[in-house]
Parts: sequence; structure tokens; C-alpha cells
Amino acid sequence: MKKFRIRKTNHMSEADHRLVSEAVGEAEKSTDGEIVTIVADVSDDYRETAYVWASLAALGVLAAFALLPDFYRSVMAMLTGEWNYEFSLGSYVALAGTMALIKWLAVWALLHWQPLRLLLTIPFAKQRAVRLRAIDLFRVGTESRTAGRTGILIYLSLKEHRAEIVADEAIVSKVSGEVWGDAMLALIDHTRDGEPGAGMAAAVQQVGIVLSEHFPKSDGNPNELPDRLIEL
Repeated sequence: MKKFRIRKTNHMSEADHRLVSEAVGEAEKSTDGEIVTIVADVSDDYRETAYVWASLAALGVLAAFALLPDFYRSVMAMLTGEWNYEFSLGSYVALAGTMALIKWLAVWALLHWQPLRLLLTIPFAKQRAVRLRAIDLFRVGTESRTAGRTGILIYLSLKEHRAEIVADEAIVSKVSGEVWGDAMLALIDHTRDGEPGAGMAAAVQQVGIVLSEHFPKSDGNPNELPDRLIEL
């Protein structure tokens, strides 16, 4: 299980924090459900993306050397000034390997820049990373932390432009995942418009409506999980 360090970011303002905290408090007035909200800058470093693209670039170089020997012979003839430059098999393989290695290192270094690495990461990988991060965070701070197993996590990962809702055992037994569609839509729409705080608050409101139907507020039910918005 991964451990996560909470750090301050500049993505959510103090007003956003108040808005979301108030939304959670209001939603929980009518339900025994406990809503946890987390916003992260990014869910994964996607280092494998750099390795994959660097390897593909190197393979492209090797394929080019294999398919276009005459072209590379002409290039070497031009560079050396010889009319009919001839490669030995060993020197040709060595040149191809060297160029492939240079290409691999260049692409790998270029993809150390996170925005480009994110851009070249396939959508499925981003969705999977966000889902896994949400599940890990849910297990760490929400799962089985309430007496009735009624905790639910709303998670937003900003740089991937993706969100997840993960619910505890009692909620899953009564509410199908499709029910959270309106909450997800509200969250994504507001965030796309540059209002992640409003999006999170709207999602909390939608989740609260569902929870109040299945887990109405009972007498003496304590507030078991924090109402505040958490930034990672």
C-alpha cells in the first residue's frame, strides 16, 4: 500500500476549501454517510511513458537502418567524401546500435518534462492510474472508518482531468456505480471551466442526495470523517 504525503498546492483557494467543507457539512446533515473529498495535482509520475517512447524511437532507428542501407551508405559517402563508401557488417551494426542508443537517450531525457510526458501517456493509462490512486487513498483514509461502512471518497486529479468516486461496503451493496454519474458530470464540468471548488461542492451535493435516500440520518450518528477538503 502506498503512503501519501499531504502538501499544500495553489490549485484550490481558501474560498474553495470553505465552499467544499460547507457542502460536505450540509450534505451530511441528512445522511449517516460520510463524504471525504480529495484533490490531487497528479496521480502518477508516468515514468513508464518515457521508457516506452524512448524504446519505440530506438526501434524506429534500427528499423530504418535495416530497411534503408543504401540511404545510410550515401550519407556516409557524403560525410567522408568517398564515392562508394562500403560498410562492413560489423561497422554497420555498430553504427545502427549507436544511433539507436543516442535516440533512446534523447527521447528519454526530453520526456523528463512532465507536461510532455502526460501528453504522450495514453488515456487508458491515465484512467487506470487515477482509479488506483483513488482506491489507495480510500483504503488509507475512508474504508471501514465508519461504524456503518458508509464512507465515500470523491477524488479529483487535476492534470489528468479525471475524477473517481469510491464507496464503502454498505454503500456499494445498495447503490450501483452508475448512480454517481450526475456527481461526476458536475465535478468535471465545473473543473473544465476552471472552478474545481465549485465542481467538488456540486458533486458533494449530488452524492449527499443519493446517500440521504439510502442512509437517512439517524439519532446520535457521529461525524466520523473530516469534512475539510484535502489537497495532495
